[in-house]
Amino acid sequence: MSNSKRGLKYWINAWWPVVLGVAVIVVESSEFMGADHTSRPLRWLYEAIFGPVGNARWEIVHHLIRKSGHFVGYGFIGLAWLRAWWMTLPHSRFVQDALLALLGTALVASADEWHQTFLPNRTGSPWDVLLDCCGAIALQLVVYVFMRIFRPKKLARAA
Repeated sequence: MSNSKRGLKYWINAWWPVVLGVAVIVVESSEFMGADHTSRPLRWLYEAIFGPVGNARWEIVHHLIRKSGHFVGYGFIGLAWLRAWWMTLPHSRFVQDALLALLGTALVASADEWHQTFLPNRTGSPWDVLLDCCGAIALQLVVYVFMRIFRPKKLARAA
């Protein structure tokens, strides 16, 4: 089916996960979601599951939870971009879609980190952009391996 014969419903279906992912990032990139505001509720949840934790250890755990959130969250945004490009460019190769998805993820991550430099309780870090892109690459590799094993014919059209 050519792109010109695809209706608005198709395009919305292809791109709404990307829009939703960016919207989640916009909310999470707020002053309210800074480490100074997430520590207390995350600590309560952590202690409800694993038991009490000392302050020094909590600082490490909290940092790891937040960085894991970067990795996983942007990994899923990378998958949303990959899906959108896969649907939008039906004759492209997987690697082309994956590179476009990585570019989209990097642009969103960079804009997010830049925006955070203007907030009083947030900082922007190129290391977070790198972590975000690593999450996108990792989940794209999982999809690629899954497709190679379980859907080789579908992947072959884009290989």
